[in-house]
Amino acid sequence: MSAGHRGLRSPHAKYLSSNAAHTLKSHISVMSSPKFFTYSGFGQKLSDDANYSQSVRLGNEIKTSGQGGWDTQTGKISEKYEEELDQAFDNLDVALKDAGGKGLEQVYKVNMYLTIEMTEEVFGQTAAVLKKRFPNHRPLLTVVGVTTLAFPEMHVEIEVSAYDPK
Repeated sequence: MSAGHRGLRSPHAKYLSSNAAHTLKSHISVMSSPKFFTYSGFGQKLSDDANYSQSVRLGNEIKTSGQGGWDTQTGKISEKYEEELDQAFDNLDVALKDAGGKGLEQVYKVNMYLTIEMTEEVFGQTAAVLKKRFPNHRPLLTVVGVTTLAFPEMHVEIEVSAYDPK
């Protein structure tokens, strides 16, 4: 094994160049020290009640837990889908910035969970909000229909992954 591969415990290490091995080791060390964040207000209440964080920073990456369309102070959720969806993106922006990111502009992946049918109207509302929230890029998107979410009044929950080079 070459000097560049010492200490790597991968069975495939012999196939990696020295630079690739160094990059892999750097990535592994970054992944071993996550920093967790929770925004104040309703985010903190949820964190305290359910013992989880709103976002995590892993080196240059920020990931969020699922964010609903709740008001960050009161927890109230709009009965209108488009308003709920818009508020969920506000909450994602807050969670990303709380972890030191710049917000939605750094998002590369969106996972969306819906309890309502993706009708033409819902598709149009969803597309309009996505175009408004991501005017300069088109992140990856996965939409999954589910039967229930954390609160009965929720119609949407969204988690994102963002890249924030420091």
